[in-house]
Formats: sequence, structure tokens, C-alpha cells
Amino acid sequence: MRKLTWALLATALLLGAALPVSAEGAKRYQNCKALNADYPGGVAKAAGIKNKGGKTKYKPLVSKALYEANKKSDRDKDGIACER
Repeated sequence: MRKLTWALLATALLLGAALPVSAEGAKRYQNCKALNADYPGGVAKAAGIKNKGGKTKYKPLVSKALYEANKKSDRDKDGIACER
């Protein structure tokens, strides 16, 4: 059973699947520069959210927990923190 769990985890990481993270466990960033170093497109709270500011260069990561931890950085309140 342990080998199967590790195999599934390794497969998910290789495929780029996001593991669920609780809002308490999500990393809080000091500012957008720090967040964009890890996530160049910012963080969206849900899929399909449109940027109020127009076209962006990068696609945001979709993570409700990470967005909630950093929603102070969503200045235009469009559901995407630190978009660029």
C-alpha cells in the first residue's frame, strides 16, 4: 500500500497536478514581487476568472487556498492576486 501511495504521489508531481492545500497551510507572501518569483502569472481563486485589467503575459495558477492566503495582494478584487 505504501509503494502505491508513493507511486501515485510521484505520478501526480510529474504530471504537474496540484495537491490540495488547506488555507492555513498555504504560503503567505510579503508582496507581489515575492509571489511572482514562484508564480509569474499570479494566483487565481477559481478557474475561468477574467482579469479586469486586460490582457496578461502569464497564465495564473489556480489555487483557492493560496489565493485566500494572499488575497490582500488582489488590488482590483477580480479574483486573481498579483496578475501580470
